[in-house]
Amino acid sequence: MTAPPALTTVASADHVVAHTLLNCLLREVSGPEHQTAVSGGRLLLRLPRGGTLLRVGLRRASLIGAHRFTGPVAEQRGGTWAELTWQALAERVHRELELRTGVRNDEFLGQVAASHAGVTAALDAARGDAGPDAYMDSEQSLLFGHRFHPTPKARTGTADDWGRYAPENRARFPLHHLAVRRERVREEAATDGALTALDRQRPVPEGYRLLPVHPWQYAMLRDHPVLRAALARGDVLDLGSGGDGFAPTASVRTLYDGRDFLKFSLNIRITNCLRKNAEYELAGAVALTRLLEPVATSLAARFPGADLLREPGYRTLDLGSRDLAEGFGVIVREGLATRLAPGVTGLLAAAVADEYPTGGAHLGLLLAHAGPAEALAWWDAYLGLLVPPVLAAYFDHGVVLEPHLQNVVVGVGPDGTPHQVLFRDLEGAKLLPGHHAAALAALPEYVARPLTYDRERGWDRVVYCLLVNHVAEMLAALADLHPHLEPELWSAVRRTLAARAAAHGEPPPLRALVAGVPLPAKANLLTRWERKADRDAGYVRIASPLVPDLLSTLTRNARTEPWSSAP
Repeated sequence: MTAPPALTTVASADHVVAHTLLNCLLREVSGPEHQTAVSGGRLLLRLPRGGTLLRVGLRRASLIGAHRFTGPVAEQRGGTWAELTWQALAERVHRELELRTGVRNDEFLGQVAASHAGVTAALDAARGDAGPDAYMDSEQSLLFGHRFHPTPKARTGTADDWGRYAPENRARFPLHHLAVRRERVREEAATDGALTALDRQRPVPEGYRLLPVHPWQYAMLRDHPVLRAALARGDVLDLGSGGDGFAPTASVRTLYDGRDFLKFSLNIRITNCLRKNAEYELAGAVALTRLLEPVATSLAARFPGADLLREPGYRTLDLGSRDLAEGFGVIVREGLATRLAPGVTGLLAAAVADEYPTGGAHLGLLLAHAGPAEALAWWDAYLGLLVPPVLAAYFDHGVVLEPHLQNVVVGVGPDGTPHQVLFRDLEGAKLLPGHHAAALAALPEYVARPLTYDRERGWDRVVYCLLVNHVAEMLAALADLHPHLEPELWSAVRRTLAARAAAHGEPPPLRALVAGVPLPAKANLLTRWERKADRDAGYVRIASPLVPDLLSTLTRNARTEPWSSAP
């Protein structure tokens, strides 16, 4: 068995922020405009409107253009190269985007700086030992965030609050509890006992319901005049903090106590969005749980090892204030034990695929002693779990799942072999109207409308989340261990897609994927620049690594000589 190369050491905050900006430029701006090249172990990248030529060292080139960078970014000045700080690079990006779009964005540089501060704080945090819970360690190990988002750690709120509530600090804290008169509560449950996760935490006086609140959110909303009036007349009782501690998952606002997930609102902007449960999302989670039950049951039966974490209930205040209804809304999500098989350990997929080994779930640690054959077998097993149910949901049931890395929990056995995939967070799941017209018509319009994507947008979302965000990044983590395997890893992806195309009667969109048509990649940089809502994010088209002739040539060459990729 061949030992894998040593894992890459963790980069500095300066380099992480600079490399993330380059990832976005390569994918959304310079790449589509054919202003990039790989030469001499470096990436060259031009910003044509600003007249800037950049370069950075490569640890490894990638067939899908998701390269691994190393060291500082440099700018050509005359006949020499001068190193750029991350701030100077952000300024070059700012200028290029303004020239390209004609849109001004006075927030952008501040958001990049906030993201740098977030990365720095995560690296500097006194994290202590991970503890025995491998799952929570994986949730709390993401120090750098999404590497194709320009500001993945940008966030509002004070440093003290982040230190108290951030997952990367391995935070754990009790919830704040309110007792609310029954007639002042709005709630819904898809199943009997769905709200037990809330009620079990603390007894309340007769005629009241318990409403757990994220303590950070309560601190931000406790002086709201409508809430103060309700407290004064006894419609709401402030019980203070209590109960066992909850820990924040990677999303920050979704907390877990080892039994149940509770998804709270936080009036904090993280990356691109204010993280609150809008009224349509509260009702939509329960509606989707009901509508998707037969779909999830069918998929689990057809594809053993795949399942969906339901969100069967929500509760919030009903005091005539939308701010409070959304601000105190909490969604109940099933805990892992509901769906995870005995003897299987759940790990956040984003932690398994992370570029750097910042937690024990990292693929380089799971497969620390695996040779190429074992790595390929692991990959075949993983693709067999992940890909078929997502495509069946779309083609057979008209359901758009959102299996990006932060929305999938991977269940592994004691030897690291994948046995399950659990899809979570119904906020991203959508319905194709043609399949679900009657069910959607039965819902209030404000709930039904956000639950849908048209067929084209739904397909883009499926392909982006499944292939570009998830499969490509997990594949990259494997290729870091065995670089010469990348063509074979992509060939395995193509075989899996071809098999699913045959199983679904060769639908044209899937047949085109197998043929290697360009792939949709979410335009996080341009969305952020134009200050669009995440739902309105556009896509850019990137070259597919699945082109059959290219793969067959690269795979053949990789078996006879060391592989060096030049896209």
